Amino acid sequence: MKSMHTLTRQIMLAMIAGIVLGSVLKLSGPPAWAQLYLLDGVLGVVGTLFVSALKMMVVPLVFVSLVTGVTALSDLRTLGRMGARALALYLATTAIAVTIALGVAGVVDPGQGFDAGPSSASFTGKDAPPLTQVLTDLVPTNPVAAMAEGNMLQIIVFALLFGMAVTMSGQRGTHVLNLFTDLNVVIMHMVEWIMRLAPYGVFALITRTFASQGLDILLPLAAYFLTLTAALAIQMFGVYPLLLRGLAGLNPLTFLKKMRDPVAFAFSTASSGATIPVTLRTVEYRLGVKNSAAAFTVPLGATINMDGTAMMQGVATVFIANVYGVDLSLTDYLMVVLTATLASVGTAAIPAVGLVTLTMVLGQVGLPVEGIALIIGVDRLLDMMRTAVNVTGDCAVSCIVAKSEQAFDQSVYDDPDAGSVEAATHPPYSTSPAP
Repeated sequence: MKSMHTLTRQIMLAMIAGIVLGSVLKLSGPPAWAQLYLLDGVLGVVGTLFVSALKMMVVPLVFVSLVTGVTALSDLRTLGRMGARALALYLATTAIAVTIALGVAGVVDPGQGFDAGPSSASFTGKDAPPLTQVLTDLVPTNPVAAMAEGNMLQIIVFALLFGMAVTMSGQRGTHVLNLFTDLNVVIMHMVEWIMRLAPYGVFALITRTFASQGLDILLPLAAYFLTLTAALAIQMFGVYPLLLRGLAGLNPLTFLKKMRDPVAFAFSTASSGATIPVTLRTVEYRLGVKNSAAAFTVPLGATINMDGTAMMQGVATVFIANVYGVDLSLTDYLMVVLTATLASVGTAAIPAVGLVTLTMVLGQVGLPVEGIALIIGVDRLLDMMRTAVNVTGDCAVSCIVAKSEQAFDQSVYDDPDAGSVEAATHPPYSTSPAP
């Protein structure tokens, strides 16, 4: 049976091979047969099936894990305290992220002298719902419909209520909990199967992305691309390690080494939601966060934690302002920080959340929404990188919250071999209900 280290190496090699092959095909111009049978055919089918398999696991994994996690808490008041800490940390890291992005963009000043040309490109953003609707939509009128639609916030709310009801139902609740505990083991087996196919899926997705986007598209927007890339690197390799060391006393190098799998999945799929199965498995079995904490913080983070997206909004705002010759005041910068931070929660359930919230940010500082059309060309590649940052933030906050709630296994975190494929069905701590 493959070890996790072998699988990780295969995934990284698949990413590199996909980037090289896709870039070569883009530069040389793929022949018609390669486009039809290779890119749109074999690779298209493999990549789509891989993403579909990941998405297939999201709803059952989140629901079952969250129910078992809630029932594992000895005191339901712990859930409220844990939720408050997680939410506060997610909002704080998002505010830090957009502040860093604005700072880096202010130094580099991307967009100065940029010639947009006579392009007629335009962008029409979707309307974001008011905050009142976001709050009222938290409670599902039909839990089954919420699961069918993948409405993660509604699924979280229903799973929390269901788990609390199971806890308060005495002996009969124990029977239900036993069922969900067994289901959790079965679902983790399915996640293991999907992870074994990861190198093939990652290769297919990366190859198609770079074959269609290529690297030459970066040249006209090099300043914007590199500025955002630098800001994302600061957040991932600077802010998160400092928070882990300062708030939880954890070794950041150990954390970053164990983040390779979820980062690779997030980069290839560009979806925090689709990466939840891998993120949750890494947080529990590799980083030592107990299910009672991980089952809540990971899906919540994938839904509302948009650090990378917020950084894109900060850099894009400065870039578009420079292109259109608009000077932003200190008040405008503060408004960008506030709007981007709150929007990370307020538009969590909307597709293309990064572009939706960017329209909100641009509107707050009086910049034309049409400016988004200037950056759409490189957005796919940047979306892959900022999703990796989002997932890293989810895992970092999960570790910090779990450590503060004594729901953390330090020996698992320190063990470099923890999280082997075999551990998918043999967790380092008991998830069985108390007798």
